[in-house]
Amino acid sequence: MSEVKSATKQAIVTGVSSGIGAAIAERLLADGWRVLGLSRRKPALDDDRFDWCETDMADFGQIQRHLAGLQTVDAVIHAAGVQFAAPVGELDLGHSAQMWRIHVGAAEALVDTLASRIADGGRIVLIGSRTMSGNPGKSQYAATKSALTGMARSWAAELVTRGITVNVVAPGPTDTPMLADPNRARTPATVPPMGRLIDSGEVAGLVAFLLGADARSITGQVITQCAGLSL
Repeated sequence: MSEVKSATKQAIVTGVSSGIGAAIAERLLADGWRVLGLSRRKPALDDDRFDWCETDMADFGQIQRHLAGLQTVDAVIHAAGVQFAAPVGELDLGHSAQMWRIHVGAAEALVDTLASRIADGGRIVLIGSRTMSGNPGKSQYAATKSALTGMARSWAAELVTRGITVNVVAPGPTDTPMLADPNRARTPATVPPMGRLIDSGEVAGLVAFLLGADARSITGQVITQCAGLSL
């Protein structure tokens, strides 16, 4: 896109077509943000403060082109993701490469392209996973999500003098379309001790908090939101 309308607060959110990304976009719009959403499928969002670009998050050049018209950005939230599951001995290297590009490479493309345009005091939030600490059958997925920690902490150290915070939100099993994806049929979700899956709106609420003034001193952290699954 060539130009994005100005607003008091501008956020970039990836993966807005469904699940956690869609919930984050909806929450930020409700909180008064202008949101530019990037995803492959058009979301069911109808708001004058919402702009959308059809984007293959594995195509870094496409990501950079869509960001060209932005002047200043207050928040970058990378929620796009895909999951493939397989035990060691049956790993698909193509699936691994795809997850690395979407989870890690797209985050790099987003933040590196926007680094000089993120406002002082801005926010970067990467959506990780409780699985990032390791889980049977999900070694490739866990590796790509755990890589976000080192990247986020490095960026946090680099950007701290500008007051820009960088954090990872790591949800446990969340009630999203990804749970029904046949790619993960061999590793069904475990219901947390609270007896329910996490709602995507809860994840969006945590992200909204991290974008707010009360979270301005929280940076370089991984915040696990798992309904007791890590206990």
